[in-house]
Amino acid sequence: MDEKDLLERAGRWLAEDPDPDTRAELSALIDNRELDALADRFSGTLQFGTAGLRGELGAGPTRMNRAVVQRAAAGLAAFLKARGKGDGLVVVGYDARHKSADFARDTAAVLTGAGLRAAVLPRPLPTPVLAFAIGHLGAVAGVEVTASHNPPRDNGYKVYLGFGYPDPAEGVGSQIVPPADAEIAAGIEAVDRLADVPRAESGWEVLGEDVLRAYLERTDRVLADGSPRTARTVHTALHGVGTETVRAAFARAGFPEPVSVPEQAAPDPDFPTVAFPNPEEPGAMDLAFATARALSPAPDLIIANDPDADRCAVAVPDPSRREGWRMLTGDEVGALLALHLVRRGEQGVFAESVVSSTLLAAIARAAGRPHAETLTGFKWIARVPGLRFGYEEALGYCVDPEGVRDKDGITAALLVTEFASVLKESGRTLVDALEDLARDHGTHATRQVSFRVADLSLITGAMARLRAEPPASLGGLPVLRADDLAEGVDGLPPTDGLRYTLGGEGVRGRVIVRPSGTEPKLKCYLEVVGPRAEAQEALGRVAEHVSAVLGLE
Repeated sequence: MDEKDLLERAGRWLAEDPDPDTRAELSALIDNRELDALADRFSGTLQFGTAGLRGELGAGPTRMNRAVVQRAAAGLAAFLKARGKGDGLVVVGYDARHKSADFARDTAAVLTGAGLRAAVLPRPLPTPVLAFAIGHLGAVAGVEVTASHNPPRDNGYKVYLGFGYPDPAEGVGSQIVPPADAEIAAGIEAVDRLADVPRAESGWEVLGEDVLRAYLERTDRVLADGSPRTARTVHTALHGVGTETVRAAFARAGFPEPVSVPEQAAPDPDFPTVAFPNPEEPGAMDLAFATARALSPAPDLIIANDPDADRCAVAVPDPSRREGWRMLTGDEVGALLALHLVRRGEQGVFAESVVSSTLLAAIARAAGRPHAETLTGFKWIARVPGLRFGYEEALGYCVDPEGVRDKDGITAALLVTEFASVLKESGRTLVDALEDLARDHGTHATRQVSFRVADLSLITGAMARLRAEPPASLGGLPVLRADDLAEGVDGLPPTDGLRYTLGGEGVRGRVIVRPSGTEPKLKCYLEVVGPRAEAQEALGRVAEHVSAVLGLE
């Protein structure tokens, strides 16, 4: 658009903007004729998809702000009315990020204005509490305001449904999947003027602590009656909302009180001690390692949650490392949780996303348990019929699908601490259990290689190059099969991704390349299976070759 159109569009948005902070930001940009910054904010709209909304805070339709959130709430209300749920209850939760409380109140105001009943959680709480509350309260939908582990400048908006859709028998209480996302997006697009969206001044309910108490009462159910509860832990919430709920859950279960990392225990939307509030990022766990090293006797585990506490990271003692601790991968924790549940005799389907390790399939097969593979994201894992356990390599674990049809970093922390306690009783550790798995099923060496970009066209270009010229080998391992997941493979719905099946003497492997759905990243998921030394060596070669092939370093 030309300068005149750009300034006119910005002016129309400014006239409707309900937030004095973003009005001031936008007014300054207009007054100073900062055309590049304005074009960046008005070059389109923040797209609503199966991850809901997620983006940088700021003024304009490509940013997360109160105007965008109010339109999103109006789109959700229109969708629910079209599905015959116009008088239903929608429960709204939020984390401690900048503007989260405002976005939650705006959502409640719009839903109430549309004739729905809205109930807001009493304060910033973990996302699993919201996911639990949908079923507990009989809500038709839920909204969680969070950007999970994104940078401090971001926020987001996740939508759950309390009824099965599009299949009435599947996905009750889980995140939306197509076509719900497109239908909500159409409702958002149908909003012309924000002034036309009815917003109530009051009338929604602010829930009390009883919802949290009910969630905590359920967390005990993931543990076996009479199991050992002796493992000692250090816990970090990474400046998120997990500390209080984790400590309460551990106390109810009878575990030793977790030692909190003091600098990171209280919510802080600026995340001052970490570059990225994600346990997987370099440096994020340094303070937790330091806290653990200062304790005597040494703890058995370090547990980390991401800022909304739906993910769980685990570290174990390792004297060979400078920091004295080793971070387990999401695949390793997923395999350990599955092994523990199998040893406890748990029945049901063991499910994982397509980018997670094939070790779960081997564990399930050996134990005679059904196994399922889904697209990436718990919106798909949670819809598996008969689900008993689900995980994805990005530190997400569903260990109580009847209570929380989503990943839950709090109940996962309880379950892994129970397994560590069981092993501790016999003088063993989680590392010993991983050795058991390697002996029984071979070493499944996994790694993720990610490329964060400022220009999303770089990701589009890399995917196009790979489709046009697929590699014949990666890291010296021949590509035996190349699958374009956009075409739908092995019964999976189409998704933007490429999968390469690798083979070689004594080892086999797999590489999946896909754009992130929530961050400006291209992600590559690598796995090599075989004897330990050979698998690790081949994994390193594959990682180097993938980086060179993509050309994004």
